[in-house]
Amino acid sequence: MAITTLKEILNQLDKLETPELKELNQTIQKYLTQREESVKKAGFHQALIDSGLVKQIKYPISYEERGERQLIEVEGKPVSETIIEERR
Repeated sequence: MAITTLKEILNQLDKLETPELKELNQTIQKYLTQREESVKKAGFHQALIDSGLVKQIKYPISYEERGERQLIEVEGKPVSETIIEERR
């Protein structure tokens, strides 16, 4: 399947104009850079696990997974003032 797709893409290259080819090149370079970084990071994480320095790797939750945060109403003086007063 992948070989067929690659052949189709290569056949389409002749139909692209120079600016489109440049944009395609930039997109491919960006994709390759991201993939290389991902592979390096995965190797580093695996080395940490293999060496026993960590037991598991925790990944941060993306903004989309957190959802919208709701603001709360606070009565009285601002929370920042309360924090400053408590530090004194």
